[in-house]
Amino acid sequence: MRLILASILYLAFLSPLVAQDFSTRLWHKGWAVTMDGDTLRGDIKYDMEVNTIQILSDDKVYTYNSKKVMYVEFFDSLLKSYRQFYSIPYNVTGDFRAPILFEVLYEGPTTLLAREKIVLETDPYSQSYYYTGPGTTRERLSLTFFFAFKDGSIERYSGKKGELYAILDDHPGQLKDYIKKNKLDVNEVRDLVRIMAFYNSI
Repeated sequence: MRLILASILYLAFLSPLVAQDFSTRLWHKGWAVTMDGDTLRGDIKYDMEVNTIQILSDDKVYTYNSKKVMYVEFFDSLLKSYRQFYSIPYNVTGDFRAPILFEVLYEGPTTLLAREKIVLETDPYSQSYYYTGPGTTRERLSLTFFFAFKDGSIERYSGKKGELYAILDDHPGQLKDYIKKNKLDVNEVRDLVRIMAFYNSI
């Protein structure tokens, strides 16, 4: 009994990292188009945090950064769906503009883009009765959304409803009514896609 209790306390003290799969850590069947116009096919792994893709072809791994690749498409082996990425110039810091990878979530006159990263967060409610230190640390996928317009400009969206109306400032009344009527969450991917489809239709 003491051994079992000691083991429980030890595991609680370790505050273990809860592991899970993320698409960015897996290989996916797909293809990419380079800035030189070459089309490469094979198994693809992407990393949006460092803006690179890797292509496994003929038992060789080729690495391209966002300055060398123009378009990437693959079938996500985890999500079971096709995904598309473009390398698009963006003001990274101040006036410095560089091509970085964006995922296309909805394409239209106004396009919804996203970038992702894996963040660590601690669940304070997972603390043991016997240990008042940090709780369980988990990895979570964090998405940042962007809106791309026909003039080539890209606006970052922080997730606040007021900011959404400021960015999508055409027909604000209709947009507000649509979101309210359908009880849409302006931070959820599926709801944002519905919002974009409606916005582009008016």
